[in-house]
Amino acid sequence: MAEQAGTPRRTPLSRERVLRTAITLADTAGIESLSMRNLAQELGVVPMALYKHLANKDELLDAMIDMVVGEIDPPPSDGDWKQVLRGRILSARGALRRHPWAALAIESRNMATPAILSYLDSVVATLRAGGLSADLAHHVMHALGSRVLGFSQELFDTARDAGRSGPTTVPQPVALPPEAAARFPHLAEIATAASHDDASVVGSGCDDQFEFEFALDLLLDGIERLRQQGWTSAHR
Repeated sequence: MAEQAGTPRRTPLSRERVLRTAITLADTAGIESLSMRNLAQELGVVPMALYKHLANKDELLDAMIDMVVGEIDPPPSDGDWKQVLRGRILSARGALRRHPWAALAIESRNMATPAILSYLDSVVATLRAGGLSADLAHHVMHALGSRVLGFSQELFDTARDAGRSGPTTVPQPVALPPEAAARFPHLAEIATAASHDDASVVGSGCDDQFEFEFALDLLLDGIERLRQQGWTSAHR
């Protein structure tokens, strides 16, 4: 039977539509309010319809994170590595400012998502193309920490620490299996480029004390350089 004239046609449900609606909900009400049930209600479908596109809420969160990471500007084809890296990190920060829930969602995942791995791999590629050795790039990635994704873990951020029983770190791409190493070669290169400590809290295989001191010295050296230049915030 032909469709009656004037009857509105329902927009087909797709994975992209589901994800964009979920992101809008999280942007508006926070990630803690997002559920498969209220997402289905927002889309005007029964909850079971969502499972044709996403297996569960974990897959939903991973896909939402990857969509946000996809908003980060790609690296330009040329330019000084520091300016390229600074631009991408600020672009990442812009994406997370548009989606305030994303930092907590990234921290909550036990494993880095494919888009995060791809982004981190491209960051390492920028460092290597800029002349940094694999060893130095390894430690710079530790020093940058979550900043490379556009946010930093604040010492006195009680909201971020609320309800947590132990330390939380950004998922670290270490000990990549062969298939992942082939897909993210720059991450694979730096993963084994430095000394290791199986008991590290920053990621299996990395020397926690060394990475802490390296980042501290790097920041202190930078601060001293700015002091010598007479730098003030008005000169940014």
